Amino acid sequence: MSNTVHFQARGRTVVGCTLLVIALGASVTACTGGDDDPLSAAPYDAAGQISFNGPTEAGKKADPDKPLEVVAEGADGRITDVTAMDAAGRHVAGELSADGARWHSTSPLAAGARYTVRVSTEDGDGAPGRKVLTFETGRPSTKKTLDVSFGPEAGAYGVGQPVTAELSQPVRDSAQRAIVERALKVDSTPAVEGAWHWVDDKKLHYRPKEYWPSHATVQVRSTLDGIKIGDRMWGGTAKPLTITTDDRVVAVTDAAAHTLTLYRDGEEVRQMPVTAGKPGFETRNGVKVVLAKEPFVRMRSSTVGIAEGSSESYDLPVYFATRVTWSGEYVHAAPWSVGSQGAANVSHGCVGMSTADAEWFFDAVQEGDLVEVVNSGGETMEPFGNGFGDWNLDWTEWRTGSALTSGTPNGQGTAEQARLRPQSV
Repeated sequence: MSNTVHFQARGRTVVGCTLLVIALGASVTACTGGDDDPLSAAPYDAAGQISFNGPTEAGKKADPDKPLEVVAEGADGRITDVTAMDAAGRHVAGELSADGARWHSTSPLAAGARYTVRVSTEDGDGAPGRKVLTFETGRPSTKKTLDVSFGPEAGAYGVGQPVTAELSQPVRDSAQRAIVERALKVDSTPAVEGAWHWVDDKKLHYRPKEYWPSHATVQVRSTLDGIKIGDRMWGGTAKPLTITTDDRVVAVTDAAAHTLTLYRDGEEVRQMPVTAGKPGFETRNGVKVVLAKEPFVRMRSSTVGIAEGSSESYDLPVYFATRVTWSGEYVHAAPWSVGSQGAANVSHGCVGMSTADAEWFFDAVQEGDLVEVVNSGGETMEPFGNGFGDWNLDWTEWRTGSALTSGTPNGQGTAEQARLRPQSV
């Protein structure tokens, strides 16, 4: 049943003002209407001026599938403003008609929530009215929920670390994606501009326009719980996440000069001779993010389809291995190629250096730090699917993957197939 209260016109007497102009004097005296001035009166109870489609009976709850609607009753009154918010602080977007006769919600209501709706009105004399409405929404009959898992784990990272959101259900429709994306909140201190990018139907990445600031705090949360996303799908739970960033660490490998130079907060710290990928196994160009640090890795060519006993086969113990792609590209100790380091590229795609330099590099970096390769004959690091190549998309390209900007998500993911580099040395 709707709460429909009909408006009865309230009497208003407006006292006119008389202007007294005194000759030769330049003064003008105006009288006021005192307490009868509609603009100075305290807001009156507008219950008789509006109706809304929420329940009024005790224990009755609104259907969260239906939009909220507030209507002005009678010819002498109109709605001037409506704000609707649930107990969790989530606002409901809405539209007010040009004549002030009707307001309706344009964003979904949450299930199992208590809402407060504040309505401002004015009558035919311009006097302001106010009415506060409250109601609760019921639980959806469906059991299908969309839960969100944020990544990485809480902790400290380098300034290149993207935030990830894994969804428990695929979301393909652009309007539904917008609902999901709008509810995934990322706040950083200091504040920076950033955006989500749909990698595929169940995964999003978030990054700033530039790298995160040094020593920033990034807080991630979801307000999807109880929100209708689509037919038979409602928002579920998500554990909030807080990460911090440390110094800005960027390691630049110049494959042509055969050097790796590490910068900390813009200052050069150390330059080391290295070897990169040889022809046919060139190291990927572009920006990569440190994924993990592995003190020991056994690297075997057979894992990437290189036949044992062939001229390119290998089976080697590798120490101080800093991983930058899931397919097996590392910065690591390569004592067998010390004679080529600083002079030639002889590896199968990784960046090799002396054991002492590799140990120093291993200790100097952490997950989320940046490794950039320039002047290699290799392709550019793929954005997704083989680690974090997110920074190889410029800001315009990145925003095309957001459901809240002019770009249209492709819905199929943009991960490229990894090249033949797993476990390479």
